[in-house]
Amino acid sequence: MREIACYSASLFIGLSLGLIGAGGSILTIPAFVYIVRTDPVSATVYSMFVVGLSSLIGGVKAHVKKMVDLKMVFLFGTPSVIGVFISRRLIFHSIPDVIFSTGHFTLSKNILLMCLLTIVMSVASIKMLKSQPPAVDKDSEGLKIKTRSLIMQGFFVGMLTGLLGIGGGFLIVPALYLWAKVPMKIAIGTALLIITINALFGFLNSYTSVAIDWALLMKFSTGAVVGILIGAKLSENISGVYLKKLFGWILLFVSCFILFKIFLP
Repeated sequence: MREIACYSASLFIGLSLGLIGAGGSILTIPAFVYIVRTDPVSATVYSMFVVGLSSLIGGVKAHVKKMVDLKMVFLFGTPSVIGVFISRRLIFHSIPDVIFSTGHFTLSKNILLMCLLTIVMSVASIKMLKSQPPAVDKDSEGLKIKTRSLIMQGFFVGMLTGLLGIGGGFLIVPALYLWAKVPMKIAIGTALLIITINALFGFLNSYTSVAIDWALLMKFSTGAVVGILIGAKLSENISGVYLKKLFGWILLFVSCFILFKIFLP
């Protein structure tokens, strides 16, 4: 039964990435923690491999269909890699396993990571459900400000990727859509390549810190790859407006589910 649940979860994760260019990590980490029963720290490492590999397949497919903005990949990808390196090498390992304990409550590293994940997810979901893309900046000063903002957000996403073991798609897609005013479907394809860079770089910088079950990892990755190919095909026939709303609701639902599991196990 757990094997079936594992394959179902990996397929759904791939579908999410293919449809909305995000959701891979925020679904993969809970799947590894609550279905496979992997500890949250190891789950972050596993997640980066699964999401990185499946996003690579989806990103290449999107690029072939000319649904990728390579300039945005560079603007986001470069600072993101720097952020991943800093957070994974300098911050992640410096966080103690038990941060503080009082009475019947103990704030552990695992709980902190899951709580941070839900907070970021909730903010991103509300932003996507409510916000509309801003007007295009015509003047050069406006373009400079937008470029600086994208670079800063790329670095921020990289920091979160390294710290939480996420691909960052649920932050990249809104940034590209709302700030860079990239059409939703191109934002999705572009995000997949940026996610690939972030996730695989993060995995290569942390896989030696945990014991890797490669058989499990490859089974999970296979399901995710199949899912992303199906999701990418389905997204071709769905309006970008509906994809944006779907993106926001999935984020909100999963963040509520994680909070429920943390405080009411």
